[in-house]
Amino acid sequence: MMRRRYCGLVISVQLSPEQQAVFDRIETTRENLFVTGRAGTGKSTLLTHLAWNTSKQIVICAPTGVAALNVGGQTIHSLFRLPIGVIADHDIEQSGELKKLLNAIGTLVIDEVSMVNADLLDAIDRSLRQARQRQHEAFGGVQVVLFGDPYQLAPVPGEGDERAYFADRYRSMWFFDAKVWDDAELTIYELTTIHRQHEEEFKFMLNAVRHGQVTSEIAERLNEVGERSVPADDVITLATTNATVSRINASQLARLPGRVFTANADINGEFGGRAFPADEELELKIGARVMFLRNDTGGDGQRWVNGSVGTVLKIDTAVWVEIDGDRHEVRPAVWEKFKYSYSALTKSLRKDVVAEFTQFPLRLAWAVTIHKSQGKTYERAVIDLGQRSFAPGQTYVALSRISTLDGLYLSRPLRPSDIIIDDNVVRFMSRATAIPAIKA
Repeated sequence: MMRRRYCGLVISVQLSPEQQAVFDRIETTRENLFVTGRAGTGKSTLLTHLAWNTSKQIVICAPTGVAALNVGGQTIHSLFRLPIGVIADHDIEQSGELKKLLNAIGTLVIDEVSMVNADLLDAIDRSLRQARQRQHEAFGGVQVVLFGDPYQLAPVPGEGDERAYFADRYRSMWFFDAKVWDDAELTIYELTTIHRQHEEEFKFMLNAVRHGQVTSEIAERLNEVGERSVPADDVITLATTNATVSRINASQLARLPGRVFTANADINGEFGGRAFPADEELELKIGARVMFLRNDTGGDGQRWVNGSVGTVLKIDTAVWVEIDGDRHEVRPAVWEKFKYSYSALTKSLRKDVVAEFTQFPLRLAWAVTIHKSQGKTYERAVIDLGQRSFAPGQTYVALSRISTLDGLYLSRPLRPSDIIIDDNVVRFMSRATAIPAIKA
């Protein structure tokens, strides 16, 4: 069992046997691993356990600012001091300080790696080889552990010139088609035990959506369940665009009587851009439906989790929220931005807090984008795919947020065109390896 310290508290997390087996594999080998799995299989739990319990010199990074904040890491571009955009064969400048940092890394963990394109992964490889002066060894001899699910999130294609570059140089934009894999092996471990859903029928249907194997019978069943009238109470809408979400939330907030309370975030240090984990200006009213943006870290047990939905009852120096009939006092939470450095004194890595973002861990929750629903669980939700689903995996992400089939509502029937699967992902994932046997 993991005992995690957070803000002075100790939080225990129990790993499943397959999570423990993969953790042991990371700890006891130098293999480059990709840890993946369907939605709800506990990839984030395993990554958190690794961060707090590894015996290795580990550095955690992610492609976006919010993803890095969520895992207590640093963005890839900030960690490696890489420019934005295609890097190709351009020179990579490295200070003496950066070289020392990269030389101290034993294991590099990249979360949400499905959003990392092949060019960026090759730049990471080249940076490590260059800094560590091990030009003929993939990643300069660093063990690389990747987390993510290519069936859920894809790399974002750039403009015309960038797309042409990838078409000329790579088989696809995906991280798994980077040139570094010509020199290195990557073992894929797919977690299979689903902790979010428990109904076998719903899990079967979600797996069919994930792999693009939806039969007419499955589609009819999903549409039959989803066409029911939406209850008027606490059903959140998952939509494809920010515009739809903003319109729904603003409209619902305006309908409530009373004054608007605005909570301004307290920002200390340099966050870089506006990649904040919560609203910089949070507007609330009594009666507003809100969603929690992180797990409860209070001392009275876990009163809510990331994704819990409730109703605002009272606002003063705190926000009082009702969840399932229970009234909870919610105080501002602190998100910490980290930066890794090399300590000459200890000859090891340091992980320092360089910025803090303080805000109530709440967001208006009549609607949220499917992208921002990533990693969250809802008992009930309306899936609004608009005119069409426009990204691979988008429909799967939306449907798999819901814990039970009975909690599914659809703004319109699902169509075959809503199920988009990237053939490159199917090709890559066919190489998945069975979880290693549990040690006796």
